Amino acid sequence: MTGVLASQQIETLISDGAIRMEVAAVEGQVQPASLDLRLGHVAYRVRASFLAGSGQRVSERLEEFEMHRVDLSDGAVLEKGCVYLVPLLESLALPQGIHAIANAKSSTGRLDLLTRTITDGGTEFDRIAEGYTGPLYAEICPRSFSVLVRTGMRLNQIRFRDGRAVLDDAELTALHATETLVTGGAPVIRDGLGFSVDLRPEDTDLVGYRAKPHTGVIDLDRIGAYDPAEFWEELRTDIGRIILDPDAFYILVSREAVHIPPTYAAEMAPYLAMVGEFRVHYAGFFDPGFGHAQAGGTGSRGVLEVRCHEAPFVLEHGQIVGRLVYERMSQQPAQLYGQGIKSNYQGQGLKLSKQFRA
Repeated sequence: MTGVLASQQIETLISDGAIRMEVAAVEGQVQPASLDLRLGHVAYRVRASFLAGSGQRVSERLEEFEMHRVDLSDGAVLEKGCVYLVPLLESLALPQGIHAIANAKSSTGRLDLLTRTITDGGTEFDRIAEGYTGPLYAEICPRSFSVLVRTGMRLNQIRFRDGRAVLDDAELTALHATETLVTGGAPVIRDGLGFSVDLRPEDTDLVGYRAKPHTGVIDLDRIGAYDPAEFWEELRTDIGRIILDPDAFYILVSREAVHIPPTYAAEMAPYLAMVGEFRVHYAGFFDPGFGHAQAGGTGSRGVLEVRCHEAPFVLEHGQIVGRLVYERMSQQPAQLYGQGIKSNYQGQGLKLSKQFRA
């Protein structure tokens, strides 16, 4: 059956050698509809972001752009504003008919840690061609905070597809009628399910956070260790409106509570460039079971990682800023998001990454 491959199908790819691992998989690395990718042993500081390009290898292009190397074995700091390339512990030998897409993990996106996957012969970030055989690399650019990373850390994830099974608007409308995909407002369905921002929360005027410009280093392995006040400014409003400053980074939350049924997956995509020059998705995968009642959720808000471009922009309560594209699973995953696995953001509201104290 066409669609996104489930956890048990990913495990078959591993056992068949289509996914190759320099070090054996660790617990929790296989997610309901994706595989976490792990950093390798060295980070190459490069002059600029790049793609290999058709017919070329990343290792060959690296010779043009490498500045120096950083050993990650015992941990090393990746500095804010710099670009690094890290060979991953996973590589691929995909069978024909299987292609893949990668994305940053949720905590990575919430730290404004731009992380993209590149491949040999690649002409796009995060897109892995059908039947690709070769290494995988993570390009990492810390935008707001310098971070301490180590070999084996999981900053991005990969989702495998057999064909595509994206729901059109009529199918999405029918699914919402039976499964209630969003609560908190009437669904806006146009090339996906519209996603709006919440700037009038109940019982508080706290609507989000803005990254401070000059902070210390964040060790990504330290969970619940950092005081949010040292890294974030609180955003408060009682008028349902904020003004985004150019190139500042914000954490906001969706007005809608989202539900991903067990036999579907979703991906956040831009809404329309015409609604404003800002980006609202860095970590865009929503797993089967996200917000699902049988997996410990009753709908979960989507956290919005927002960066404004060009000019200050007024953002108002209920304004649509993104869309969820739903896709059928090839099979129902053996385990759902939030069901017997470590799922940090099930039932979430406005929430910083797991490194910060609640």
